[in-house]
Amino acid sequence: MAIYERPTDQSHQIQLDSTIEQVMWARTLASPGGTIGLEVFTHYVGNGADMTIALRDHTGAAFGTYDVKLYGNRWKVDVVVPPEARQALYAKATLSQHGLEKESAPLLLLPNIEVKNAQWSQNTARRGEVLTLTADVVGAPDGMETLITVFEHDEEEAHEMITKMLALVDGEKVEVNWEFHFPGEVEDIPSHDETEEGYLPPRFFFRVDALGKTADSGLLTFQDMIEIEVVDHEEVPVGELEYKVTFADGTEQTGTLDENGYARIEDVPPGTFHVEVF
Repeated sequence: MAIYERPTDQSHQIQLDSTIEQVMWARTLASPGGTIGLEVFTHYVGNGADMTIALRDHTGAAFGTYDVKLYGNRWKVDVVVPPEARQALYAKATLSQHGLEKESAPLLLLPNIEVKNAQWSQNTARRGEVLTLTADVVGAPDGMETLITVFEHDEEEAHEMITKMLALVDGEKVEVNWEFHFPGEVEDIPSHDETEEGYLPPRFFFRVDALGKTADSGLLTFQDMIEIEVVDHEEVPVGELEYKVTFADGTEQTGTLDENGYARIEDVPPGTFHVEVF
């Protein structure tokens, strides 16, 4: 950082030297065809300055350029690693108006990796259940880190991230255990009568990311439970009554309370429900 000391009773003109501080990959390893972040950091470069980013591999083969405008002394993009790139990929940033250029450290390229068969151990989940998340990571060496991210699914693809976990490749597979807890409040789930599209239970999926190669699992559906307990005005249980429950999805179920005025119903659609006792 430049430091200037001048008296306050005089006018001074100071010229700040522009620099390209870093051209930096988000990771040190990637796989051809995967996606990786690239950032450029500069000092004292005005907003709107023209910058060119050129990509090449270890053999010198060129893989296109990005012509961009720089703002806030920073630029960021997700780069798809060219499938034809060999051994390592480099990114060179050039500010021609400033006479500056800087190249990144090498992004080492592993052989082509394929992520597939991302699967839950079951299709439904209850509170507190431990689920196993698995996927195949073909071509990845043992011990390589992968990122597993769990999302709550949204029909308009505004998926909400729930948690992230690291998993190590073992025999071209990854596996983690995750204890399910519903992240929201069930009373916030729209019932069958509250939406034009009808009732949709909360559903979840996970994504496996191995050096920018990804695969998504199928959907996991949340199933809840309810407990009914009937007492009189003196808190004495009233048993063996008939009941009818209308669930959030509009379906109904009938039954009989036990002698203690109690019933527990498993695997119900989460959300608000209505109970009639007679």
